[in-house]
Amino acid sequence: MLNLLKTSSLLIRNEVNLINSQIGALFHTSTVVDAKNSNAGHSNKPKRFLRQNKKIFEPQLPDETPRPAFVCHQKENIRYSPKKMWYIAAFVRGMTVDEAVKQLSFQLKKGAAAVKETLLEAQEIAVKQHNVEFKSNLWISESFVGKGVVFKGIRRHAKGRMGRVEYKHCHYFVKLEEGTPPEHYYLPYPKTPEQQLDDWMSQMRKRKITNSL
Repeated sequence: MLNLLKTSSLLIRNEVNLINSQIGALFHTSTVVDAKNSNAGHSNKPKRFLRQNKKIFEPQLPDETPRPAFVCHQKENIRYSPKKMWYIAAFVRGMTVDEAVKQLSFQLKKGAAAVKETLLEAQEIAVKQHNVEFKSNLWISESFVGKGVVFKGIRRHAKGRMGRVEYKHCHYFVKLEEGTPPEHYYLPYPKTPEQQLDDWMSQMRKRKITNSL
């Protein structure tokens, strides 16, 4: 009797495994499929910004000022909030590469290390791939942040309740340009007291009394 029960249970188990394998072949949701999709070009990494490195310009005339070389670089899915990374990205805008690396070395924020690493990688790419003669003759013309992947998690609260947690990631984009940085990166630049007085006088002279001759 016991042998019959064992054989019947084995037969049932084999049939269940066979059915599960057939269903799994139809509906496959493992990481292997996700890896194939990522290799096929379905990843979430931004690609549009790096296309500027492949841009071809028209040849310049001899009397035109030489066009400065530039290089674009990015770092994807940094484990850091985009709002926090924005302060670091705005901090290094308009600086030379050496000055930005020097300033970021003393920043205590977590995202400063990722920005510093991105700047050094972009500097190396500019010298090796874009024929920039001096690696110190570069300044940061663009520096901004994009939103990356957001993972959702659960945090336990009191009395058996649950709360949602978001683990945010960000993309950092930087553009290095050859030459010296401008004196005033952000426009309009601050005016001198004489310029402010002239603007106020011109504004006063343009006043007009309504319903008058």
